[in-house]
Amino acid sequence: MRIILLGAPGAGKGTQADSIKAKYPVAHISTGDMLRFHVKQETELGKNAKAYMDAGKLVPDDVIIAMMEHRLQEEDAKEGFMLDGFPRTIAQAEALDAMLSKLQLKLDAVVNLMIDDDTVVGRLTSRRVCRQCGEIYNTVLKPSSKEGVCDKCGGEVVQRDDDKEEVIRKRLSVFHEQTAPLIDYYSNQGLLVAVDATGGKDAVLKILEQKKANA
Repeated sequence: MRIILLGAPGAGKGTQADSIKAKYPVAHISTGDMLRFHVKQETELGKNAKAYMDAGKLVPDDVIIAMMEHRLQEEDAKEGFMLDGFPRTIAQAEALDAMLSKLQLKLDAVVNLMIDDDTVVGRLTSRRVCRQCGEIYNTVLKPSSKEGVCDKCGGEVVQRDDDKEEVIRKRLSVFHEQTAPLIDYYSNQGLLVAVDATGGKDAVLKILEQKKANA
C-alpha cells in the first residue's frame, strides 16, 4: 500500500494513518518528522535544512525531495508507505512523480479527507496541550478532570498559539491556495479517493479495503 493523505490542517490525517498502520505494516512518513530526524542527526541534508529554518525561510523543495528519496528506501517503507503533509504543491507533486518513477514505485491512491473550514476551526480551537508532557485534550470531547491541569502529570494545560482561530483561518487559506489544486492533479491521474473526514477514525481504512476488494 502506497498512498498520500491529503487534507486541511485538522482533517485527521494522523488519526487515519494510525488506524491504517495498526493493520498494515506500512511507514507513516510526515515531512515534519523527516526534517526533525535529519536536523537532530546532523546529516548533510539536515544541516542544509537547518540553515534555512534558522533564517526563517522555507526549506526548498529539492532538499525535501532528497530527504524523501532517502526515506522511501529505508527498510520500513519496503512494505508500503503513507505520505502525510507531502506533497503540498503541484511542483512538489511533479517532483515526487519523477522520484517515484526513478525508484520504480507507483502510488495506489491519493486520499482526499473532505472537511469544511468551520468544522476544522471547531476541532482545533477546542484542542488543549499539556506544557509538561504533551498530553492532548479537547474541551468538548476529552477535557482534563480539572480545568487547566493535566490528568497525567499535573502540568499546565494550555491552548497553543497555532490553535487560535485567526491562525487556523490563515493556515486554511494557505491550504486552499497551495494544496487544494493537488485534488485536480491527482484526479486527472485517476488516483484520487474522496473520504468524509468526519466518518470516524477507520474511514480511510474501510474505503481502501473496499477499493482493494473491488480491484
